[in-house]
Amino acid sequence: MTRTLRPAALLAGAAVVVLPLLVVAFGTFKTLPQLFDAPLAPPTSPTLDNYRRAVAEGGLDGAALNSVVVTLCAVTLTLAVASLAAFFCARVPGRVGWIVFGVLVAGLAVPAQAAIVPQYVLFDRLGLTDSLLGLVLVDTVTTLPTAVFILGSFLRTVPGELYEAAELDGASPLRAFVRVALPLSRPALATTGIFLFVMDWNDLLYPLLFIRSQDHRTLPLALLDFQGEFLTQYPLLFAGVVIASAPVVVVYVLLQRHFVTGLTTGAVRG
Repeated sequence: MTRTLRPAALLAGAAVVVLPLLVVAFGTFKTLPQLFDAPLAPPTSPTLDNYRRAVAEGGLDGAALNSVVVTLCAVTLTLAVASLAAFFCARVPGRVGWIVFGVLVAGLAVPAQAAIVPQYVLFDRLGLTDSLLGLVLVDTVTTLPTAVFILGSFLRTVPGELYEAAELDGASPLRAFVRVALPLSRPALATTGIFLFVMDWNDLLYPLLFIRSQDHRTLPLALLDFQGEFLTQYPLLFAGVVIASAPVVVVYVLLQRHFVTGLTTGAVRG
């Protein structure tokens, strides 16, 4: 009985994931009536007009550039701050490192929605609303606990003898961080970077809250324009979703080897 139910359950789970993807993929090459008539059927007369209209009418080119700037800056800044914080927590002896690590990671327990009002008031008084710099800073702050948690957990598995050998050679703590910790942390940095990239790239909450002008929209915010009050242009929306998802897929493919290594390194060392 189990041998029969397990394949059936796997097929049902695969169908739940694959069928919506097929609707989106096929829908990008259809008109709205064709999509409603046969959402799962392959396009009979495929057209790239939806992609052209999504870029031209939806302004996805400018929104994509804003998303690239915000995401790359936020990921870089978060990795820099988180790696230093994680190194400090891993190298400080006694309870101090654990206390600092616990305080930083405690941010994971705070929902983003709970801090929206004070964050908006603070950023508005600082003049950082409706700006890409404001998005970079708020994305960095909100994703920092996740990055510290991953990197800190990894750096604690690095043998202390390596740092002691570097200190005997006259290396300062900062030089030991650059020469020892960072090279060993490449898999963990790649894993963390992918997580941060996905989180920052797909973020809609803070652009929706902070951004008011068309020139500073990010991709998730720009996709909302395809949804009307009475009618949603699903083919255009699907084309925009594919365009917005492509960079995430490319980043994962390029860093897949490091991502898998980063996920398994802790288990192997343990």
